[in-house]
Amino acid sequence: MELLDNPVRAYAWGSRTVIPEMLGQEVPSPHPQAEMWLGAHPADSSQLVHPDGGRTSLLDALGADPKLLLGPERSERWDSTLPFLLKVLAADEPLSLQAHPSLEQAREGFAREEAAGIARDAANRNYKDANHKPELICAITELDALVGFRDPTATVRLLRAIGVPELNGHAELLAAQPDADGLRALFTTWITLPQAVLDTLVPALQDGCVKLAGDDGEFSTEARTVLELSERYPGDAGVLAALLLNRVSIDPGDALYLPAGNLHAYLSGAGIEIMANSDNVLRGGLTPKHVDVPELLRVLDFRSTPPPIVEGKPDGDWVRYDTPAEEFLLRRLDGTSGTTVPVPGGGPRILLCTVGGARVRTAGAELEVGRGASLWLSAADTDATAEPLAEGTQLFLASDSLVV
Repeated sequence: MELLDNPVRAYAWGSRTVIPEMLGQEVPSPHPQAEMWLGAHPADSSQLVHPDGGRTSLLDALGADPKLLLGPERSERWDSTLPFLLKVLAADEPLSLQAHPSLEQAREGFAREEAAGIARDAANRNYKDANHKPELICAITELDALVGFRDPTATVRLLRAIGVPELNGHAELLAAQPDADGLRALFTTWITLPQAVLDTLVPALQDGCVKLAGDDGEFSTEARTVLELSERYPGDAGVLAALLLNRVSIDPGDALYLPAGNLHAYLSGAGIEIMANSDNVLRGGLTPKHVDVPELLRVLDFRSTPPPIVEGKPDGDWVRYDTPAEEFLLRRLDGTSGTTVPVPGGGPRILLCTVGGARVRTAGAELEVGRGASLWLSAADTDATAEPLAEGTQLFLASDSLVV
């Protein structure tokens, strides 16, 4: 068991308050702080902080002795790598519309781009690795997002309610085929429109949404979202695509699970995000970055489903968020001062304190973590317990979901 020192990424959409406050730094920060990464991703690994103050990359430590740190079974199952990546995500502005590939799609796409000689850091590279990237985010503030395709019949009502002639033909296209194929046809039409057409259609959409946003009706929130997105990304096809997606707000403690093919964008808020250890992203708009339309269409799932909200389930003293992904499992503890609870799970784990503080003990060590601090627990760190040191202490625990 050792303390972790974790990299923070300063993307333009990030918050100047959430991560700095959690880390006890200057608020507001000089630059937006969007993500703190906790794990062993090759692009930005956490550092193990040794008792003497020295540091070792977690990625390097795993490479040196994967069987000790992961356990023999997990070392074989995960090819001597940490299968999950944990993040603190804090957004003051919308992220790009994006989707992630399945494992089969990622392997094929990675091999194809490697064979084509596309540099892994090239702007037009889609597949940075051969892994899929299912992910779950648990809100720690109110979190707003666009996730998955809305029921087409509801989208037809929305398009008709906006009430501008420029959208009439598009509404009737979907009304004639209110299913996954109809959504694919309309999305494909919109994302491939010439810029000259977008420069006329998006302002017309704005005019219709101004009226709709002020009436507090069925689609007023969606209309306000379109206005906010079009203000930031004028003439972007992603503004139109946002009309097709579920618009959700979740409270702290609830989560969203995003499987392969789910088109989504976080709009604002903060959460604890866990995913398979990958950086594969196919973008669909609301960004100046590369958008590969044919590849995006290849991975998107156009089936309309309810918003993928995950409510935690009791797991002893903890709450756990179950998903189909084997690579990760997230647990949350809302602790009471003066109690001691077991830290569940086997194999490698990362424990993060987001509120308060805790004393963590294993068979051979004892460490304290305050707000923003985190610990690495290897497979060798057995019989771990956590003792919250303040009322309302909140801990998150990342592991895989294997039972071995």
